[in-house]
Amino acid sequence: MEPTEYGPDVIARILPHRPPFLFVDRVVAFEAGVSIEAERELRADEPHFAGHFPGRPIMPGVLITEALAQTSGLLIALTAMEKGEQVEGNLFYLARADMKWTSPVEPGETLVLEAKLDRVLGPLTAFKVRARTRRKDVATGALTLARV
Repeated sequence: MEPTEYGPDVIARILPHRPPFLFVDRVVAFEAGVSIEAERELRADEPHFAGHFPGRPIMPGVLITEALAQTSGLLIALTAMEKGEQVEGNLFYLARADMKWTSPVEPGETLVLEAKLDRVLGPLTAFKVRARTRRKDVATGALTLARV
């Protein structure tokens, strides 16, 4: 994977998500059609931390999965951009998730999000995914996105 940086402007052009449901801050490495690495700085003032859980805030596993799905969508779109294809307006839904969460993630940590293209089956694209912090792996699994 090649070091690169795509920031909020590029991400906002590609993903339809907006705060508080945008969970990717930047892309730090990308190899077209192969893999991507992105990051999310977890801030204590994010709404999900207030209720999950008071006194011991952790990021919900479903939101880690959503962050990985958004990262996977960025891999599809950035690959298309490199080919000169239109990316604005493309929409993908999370069609399947097979995840294992192994460690809690707390405010103040940087969530590192990795996706590797596994296979493309018509409108479905499958990925192997991994989330980690600087300390350890926090989630691994497989996701499938469906082009709308």
